Amino acid sequence: MEQRNKGILLMILSSLFFALMAASVKLAGDLPTMEKVFFRNIIGLGVSAYLIFKSKESFVGNNKRYLLYRSIFGLLGVFLYFYAIAKLPLANAVVLNQMNPFFVLILAAVFLKEGIRKQQVSAIFFAIAGVIFIVKPQLDFAIIPALIGLASAIFAALGYTLIRHLRLSDSPLVIVFYFTAFSTVSAIPFFGQFVMPTPLQFLALISVGIFATTAQFLMTYAYRYAEAGDLSIYSYGNTMFSIFIGIILWQEIPDLLSLVGITLILSGAYLNYRSYGKAEGIKEVK
Repeated sequence: MEQRNKGILLMILSSLFFALMAASVKLAGDLPTMEKVFFRNIIGLGVSAYLIFKSKESFVGNNKRYLLYRSIFGLLGVFLYFYAIAKLPLANAVVLNQMNPFFVLILAAVFLKEGIRKQQVSAIFFAIAGVIFIVKPQLDFAIIPALIGLASAIFAALGYTLIRHLRLSDSPLVIVFYFTAFSTVSAIPFFGQFVMPTPLQFLALISVGIFATTAQFLMTYAYRYAEAGDLSIYSYGNTMFSIFIGIILWQEIPDLLSLVGITLILSGAYLNYRSYGKAEGIKEVK
């Protein structure tokens, strides 16, 4: 129980730092999105490279093709997420991106042949209903940032699904190293569009990298103490922290429909969490 509580605490802290990362992206203002992506990854690249060097692990991955695919999908997910953060209320952008676990369920079932339990099907429908309330579909350009936020979740889910497959061949450090290295190098061709940040924007950019790297490692250590299914519900603390940060910094009070949508998605997350708990209970009985 003590180990599980330690995992829960680390996951909640990870969610806080992911929310702070998203807030820092928004504080960076109208800087080019690839500039924000570069700073998000350069610190993670340095940390992961140092840890691989220190552990004397090889920098050369085993499944290079899937490491590349994971990196491409991950980069697209981060790029679209950062764009959505700049255009949407912080809480809406975060909760749309956090649709990714539901897409992982679907993609893992299709490509990895992992089963979906009945309660998880209900969870997916709750989440889809929540997205409709947040996006508020209309036939105009106002819907585009919300759709981009949802697309960021799809690409993130593709990346996470590939991580599930890569666990069979490569270590987490190598996977993180490939992703951050690919994302950092991919940003270099866009340096022609580099905009000199103000001191406040530069501080925000550095904070993006620090918060993202800290959150990633807190999450990694959380999984050492408790299983992924047990911790999944606590990752949605990101949404709750983002609501409060949005209210404090930008007076972004979610409207009624957005609150209904956020509640539905969180309810879907809870159903998914409960379905995992029931499955574990059945295993213990057997």
